Amino acid sequence: MDAALLLVLGLLAQSLCLSLGVPGQRRPTTLYPWRRAPAPSRVRRAWVIPPISVSENHKRLPYPLVQIKSDKQQLGSVIYSIQGPGVDEEPRGVFSIDKFTGKVFLNATLDREKTDRFRLRAFALDLGGSTLEDPTDLEIVVVDQNDNRPAFLQEAFTGHVLEGAAPGTYVTRAEATDADDPETDNAALRFSILQQGGPELFSIDELTGEIRTVQVGLDREVVAVYNLTLQVADMSGDGLTATASAIITLDDINDNAPEFTRDEFFLEATEAISRVDVGRLEVEDRDLPGSPNWVARFTILEGDPDGQFTIRTDPKTNEGVLSIVKALDYESCEHYELKVLVQNEAPLQAAAPRAERSQAKVRVHVQDTNEPPVFQENPLRTSLAEGAPPGTLVAIFSAWDPDTEQLQRLSYSKDYDPEDWLQVDAATGRIQTQRVLSPASPFLKGGWYRAIVLAQDDAPQPRTATGTLSIEILEVNDHAPVLALPPPGSLCSEPHQGPGLLLGATDEDLPPHGAPFHFQLSPRLPELGRNWSLSQVNVSHARLRPRNQVPEGLHRLSLLLRDSGQPPQQREQPLNVTVCRCGQDGVCLPGASALLAGGTGLSLGALVIVLASALLLLVLVLLVALRARFRQQSRGKGLLHGPQDDLRDNVLNYDEQGGGEEDQDAYDISQLRHPTALSLPLGPPSLRRDAPQSRLHPQPPRALPTSPLDIADFISDGLEAADSDPSVPPYDTALIYDYEGDGSVAGTLSSILSSQGDEDQDYDYLRDWGPRFARLADMYGHPGSERGARWDHWAREGLSPRAPLPRHRGRTA
Repeated sequence: MDAALLLVLGLLAQSLCLSLGVPGQRRPTTLYPWRRAPAPSRVRRAWVIPPISVSENHKRLPYPLVQIKSDKQQLGSVIYSIQGPGVDEEPRGVFSIDKFTGKVFLNATLDREKTDRFRLRAFALDLGGSTLEDPTDLEIVVVDQNDNRPAFLQEAFTGHVLEGAAPGTYVTRAEATDADDPETDNAALRFSILQQGGPELFSIDELTGEIRTVQVGLDREVVAVYNLTLQVADMSGDGLTATASAIITLDDINDNAPEFTRDEFFLEATEAISRVDVGRLEVEDRDLPGSPNWVARFTILEGDPDGQFTIRTDPKTNEGVLSIVKALDYESCEHYELKVLVQNEAPLQAAAPRAERSQAKVRVHVQDTNEPPVFQENPLRTSLAEGAPPGTLVAIFSAWDPDTEQLQRLSYSKDYDPEDWLQVDAATGRIQTQRVLSPASPFLKGGWYRAIVLAQDDAPQPRTATGTLSIEILEVNDHAPVLALPPPGSLCSEPHQGPGLLLGATDEDLPPHGAPFHFQLSPRLPELGRNWSLSQVNVSHARLRPRNQVPEGLHRLSLLLRDSGQPPQQREQPLNVTVCRCGQDGVCLPGASALLAGGTGLSLGALVIVLASALLLLVLVLLVALRARFRQQSRGKGLLHGPQDDLRDNVLNYDEQGGGEEDQDAYDISQLRHPTALSLPLGPPSLRRDAPQSRLHPQPPRALPTSPLDIADFISDGLEAADSDPSVPPYDTALIYDYEGDGSVAGTLSSILSSQGDEDQDYDYLRDWGPRFARLADMYGHPGSERGARWDHWAREGLSPRAPLPRHRGRTA
């Protein structure tokens, strides 16, 4: 009988029993949810539909699931409907209902892995749309089918295990899932190993997927990696299957000792060379390259008592590289036989077999070569007193040849001697001075002088050795101390007045031949000790005081200075001291003789130097004045005599004798100094009042002189052109000698008034200059002439010679 029909029959039977009022039965209030009780005397029935199960992937569609029915109306007068996911919600159209019969149908294939159950709501309405029953739940359960294969979580699982691991050692774990219902056999998974690629060394737990070792014999040196094929199946191993791989790597252990490839190695080395490689020692190790189980370490057990060899490991090849750390000597040992041990960095496993060639012999043959000479002491340090005379022995800087089996001769020479101070014997290496070394030499550093000496053998391919010679120049006490210039000051005539006179001393010698200095009054003059006293202030200063009252004025003392050198040097030195009368504050009173003395503490030599310097300065001043005077006279008398004079320079030295501070219209004579800078003014030039009307045309430009010999002609032509040019004033025009104004505090600089001096100035030499200077000669003529008296009158009245003078064209001095 169909399940839906059984459901309907059950509901009808239950409704019938409740409606007939069967004794002993209690009618529940929710048995008929679609029936409304008109009065409290009637009990409602509950509309209950049990869950409906349907298999996923059902192919016969549409497929009737259930029929719902209400007893409120007759068949055909009730309208049924359902709502919920699969009907009017996504996924839509999965379920449907016949609204008149109440049959529910499945219209689409179900997938439990997507939705495992549906919850719908069922409704019963009359033809008018009124609710006949309360809505009830309709649950549809999707029954699972084995329609999903199991799947591994990874395509390949990896694991590591040490080689030689004991059986049962955990390696890794395989994991898989199944989308089917885990509560059914459809998702009951079982694991297995399909293939191991060799003997069965691993096993897998069928329920958990754990992979473990099952027996001994894992050897990385035989098989380093194992690749297993795994399988998982549902239905407890009888259903659908899937496969994956498991890659198991064996981790290395030090179960193989390194071994030499040979029992003996033969190598050659060159003597007298260090830090070089001699050869390589090959080894074998089956462990993992690069791991501590593979890296070799070498130890020299025998044959190298002096530590001349060392062995390092090549990280790429694992070979031992034999090197020389100390130079070998063929003359000392021709052959070396070393015993070498090889081991790994990591300790060897206890169960590992022992190596047969863990030790080897290394024979090294030393090759003889020409070695350079060797200085017996290098660097050689010695000392020499300063100022040592030429020929003084400094040292014997000798060397020896290590090639004892070869007869060779050594020679010596200098390589570095910046002051050329030393002389080296080529045969013996004897070094001596050849001149006196200056203490101020820049190559004397901190009292040490450095030189380099070479020693060379006479082999066909000679070898050279370098030796350093350091000479300490010992300080000699060869200078006596001298008084330092004391500060200006005077001593009070009264004892215990004033601070006294502080005296200092210096010494050219270096310590310990200098300070402390000892100050003492000269023992040759015992009377000094009765009037004066010296007290030591510090190692380089002493204070001088009068012991008794001494007269004012200059006193000449004599001091004895002594240094602390060995042997000590002393010097007796004069000292001039000025004594004055002091007040209560210890300061010289005004007008005291101390002010008249001058130069406290100056010696006679210092005074002579000062006086000589002043005299020399005076002589230089006189010579400069005489030279200037001579040049001035030469310019005055030889203006145009000879082409060798630079006439342009002579003109440059004449200044303009203008009209003083208030005269701004004087002729600008600076244009004469720079003839190339002359520029013509705009418009026609202004004419002089005495210019003839016939001279109105402009003068053509003249070419500049090309040599000093043409300067005289150039000036002469220029003067003639100026005399004939109506647009410019003549050189001796009265405009140059103009009124100098009132109120000038400066005296006149005109040479015209020179006659007012102590002696008359003779200007007769102006007549020797030619006819152009005749007018000046008349104007400045002999003082007794009438014209001279006229100029004297002008000078006494403070006037300047202006317009009343007759005009004459010519050149001024």
